[in-house]
Amino acid sequence: MADSVRPRPQIRKLPPDVVNRIAAGEVVERPAAAVKELAENALDAGATRIAIAIEAGGLKRITIEDDGCGMSADDLLLALDRHATSKLTPGNDGRVDLLNIHTMGFRGEALPSIASVSRTTITSRAAGEEAAEVFIEAGRIEGPRPAAFTGRGETGTRIEVRDLFHATPARLKFMKGERSESMAVTDVVKRLAMANPHVSFSLENNGRNVLRYAAEAEGEAGRLARLGAIMGRDFRDNAVPIEAEREGVTLKGFAGLPTLNRGNAQMQFLFVNGRPVKDRMLNGVIRAAYQDFLARDRHPLAALFVELDPEYVDVNVHPAKTEVRFRDAGNVRGLMIGALRHSLADAGHRASTTVAGFALGKVRPEGAPTGALFASRPAYNPASISPVRPPAAYEPAPPPGGWAESAESYAPEAYKRDVAPSARVEPEAPVTDDFPLGVARAQLHETYVIAQTRDGIVIVDQHAAHERLVYEDMKRQMAAGGVKRQALLIPDIVELTEDEAARVVERADELAELGLEIEPFGSGAVCVRATPALFGEMDAAGLIRDLADDFAEYDAGLALKERFEEVMGNMACRGSVRSGRRLNGEEMNALLRQMEATPHSGQCNHGRPTYVELKLADIEKLFGRR
Repeated sequence: MADSVRPRPQIRKLPPDVVNRIAAGEVVERPAAAVKELAENALDAGATRIAIAIEAGGLKRITIEDDGCGMSADDLLLALDRHATSKLTPGNDGRVDLLNIHTMGFRGEALPSIASVSRTTITSRAAGEEAAEVFIEAGRIEGPRPAAFTGRGETGTRIEVRDLFHATPARLKFMKGERSESMAVTDVVKRLAMANPHVSFSLENNGRNVLRYAAEAEGEAGRLARLGAIMGRDFRDNAVPIEAEREGVTLKGFAGLPTLNRGNAQMQFLFVNGRPVKDRMLNGVIRAAYQDFLARDRHPLAALFVELDPEYVDVNVHPAKTEVRFRDAGNVRGLMIGALRHSLADAGHRASTTVAGFALGKVRPEGAPTGALFASRPAYNPASISPVRPPAAYEPAPPPGGWAESAESYAPEAYKRDVAPSARVEPEAPVTDDFPLGVARAQLHETYVIAQTRDGIVIVDQHAAHERLVYEDMKRQMAAGGVKRQALLIPDIVELTEDEAARVVERADELAELGLEIEPFGSGAVCVRATPALFGEMDAAGLIRDLADDFAEYDAGLALKERFEEVMGNMACRGSVRSGRRLNGEEMNALLRQMEATPHSGQCNHGRPTYVELKLADIEKLFGRR
């Protein structure tokens, strides 16, 4: 019986090289992580120039040179010990405050972890010291020894990492292709460059220059210039500044106009105290701020920089230091949403310049220079031309049942008059700089208003533009009068998990302001007593479950707000001037002036542009005049 007893396992202390290789699995999961850690060390050393070179996606070679403060020979050896760092200083009581971190690195793990799974050479020179060099292979150290230093400045460090993961060949099997690894390195360098516009960055891949960013001046202009170099000229030309402060939290950055959007969220960046982070809260913040302007499958561009006391943010969440945890996440989130919405409102009727570029691109023949526009015309054939028929008389259809009252209340008086025929030139009226959208000259196809500006023309989709105007008016009325509720004759009991119910009930006061009255009903259930009157009959249980999911994922009840906006958007659509409605000159100009005075009028409720502006120079190019 005793022989069959399983022997008690013996606890042993792991050798240092094994410990380092295990740590490397957390800190250095791929070449991009090694580049990030080494570049952050350069930034902590006060570098103003950082040059990075990789081969084979970083698996064969990574070289990073900087002009930072450098290290002495003794420092080189000490830096290769795990948890040895210059970035954490004990207080008077001998304790280290991990909530008061002002540097990018602080763990003292990255350099020994990288050296334990590669062949690493470090050459460095500090002020007043001779240059020294150490070589490490799989944890075995050679040196320090004197070396020739040919770095970026009088002081600095050069680190060369060869054959990454050669000491852990099993990890190489999990690496992606060279292209994927190179793209990951490029993304890391871009994020660091965005956070540090005063530092010059360069990246070489297999001997070819991939990135080269010159140092920019301090201030918002320098930051925008660096963001434009990375995120594109379109972003630079169509970004609105973000600046706000609340309870010790400062937010700065830039966000793109709603009409400048993409099919994914890869152009959304968040930085906390200069540290590039990936936080799911950002997705919720951006979605909440732009939910009035974009379809669900479109994503805006934004780069947001949060600054706060290090004691109120925990960066010691994961060894990779790409995640943070805020002490008061609600305050940070509210600040970001409010600042984004305020800045977008200040943009007024602006639409992105890419709208005009897209329109001109559609006009120009594919693959042909502008001068060939007329050369490609087919031969003239009178028989091929269809006769022009006058349009049939148009009578706008009344709104569907149930919407008549809404349409009547939200349609301005100017649009209820008898109007003149479409597609005619209006009497001459002076064009002044006081009218950014110009003066109306004609209406085409009973749908598009043509206006002349000082240096071009504006084409307005009358239905889309008026839809936005009506929608914003409805929002103002709702904010002023509150949301009307309708009490349920029989309260609706919604079964949830205990956690879901707790999250929903916790926000009961906020939901009550939106017309949804709820209260707890035992463990894991919510009682719905009233719903917003605007919704009519609705699936209250489905809405509550959607809210619970939103609170879990984004810490925000997006579902209810989105339903409000969807209903109001439908009402606005039905209550706005229709395509096919003839407008006279006074009505067209009234529409233009309303657009200029209304925030967000550059796009409709679905994110489509309400107008296209073509500069005279662009039009002249179409006709070969330039």
